[in-house]
Amino acid sequence: MSDVTYPRIMCATDKPLLWLHGMVKSPPLSAQGRLDAGVLLRRLQQGARLPMPLSRPLPSLGARCHELRLGDAGGIWRLIYRVDEDAIVILDVFQKKTTTTPQHVINACRQRLRAYDAQ
Repeated sequence: MSDVTYPRIMCATDKPLLWLHGMVKSPPLSAQGRLDAGVLLRRLQQGARLPMPLSRPLPSLGARCHELRLGDAGGIWRLIYRVDEDAIVILDVFQKKTTTTPQHVINACRQRLRAYDAQ
C-alpha cells in the first residue's frame, strides 16, 4: 500500500503513504474492504480530495487531518490521516463502534503528529 510496496505504479507526482500506526489487512477487513481502502488511499496519493461520505475533515485534530470512512461486512472502520505536501501520513486505523471518535484515539493521533513533526 506504499511506494515501497508498489514502486512501478507510482508516478513521480504521487505522494507516498507514511504509516505511523495501524495497517489495512485481511483479516480483520474482508478482501473487498481492503481493496476499497486501497482504491481510496491511491486517490489520495494522486492528489484527489475525497468528499463526504468517503472522508470527513477532523479540524479538532489539526489542519489537513481527515477521517477516511470504510464500510465492511465485518464492521465500520476509520483511518485517520493528514495530507502533507510531500506525503499522506496515516495516524491510526480502528474499528468504529460509537458515533464519535474515541478520545483515546484523538490523543494518540495528536501524540503521533507531534513526534512526526519533531523529526
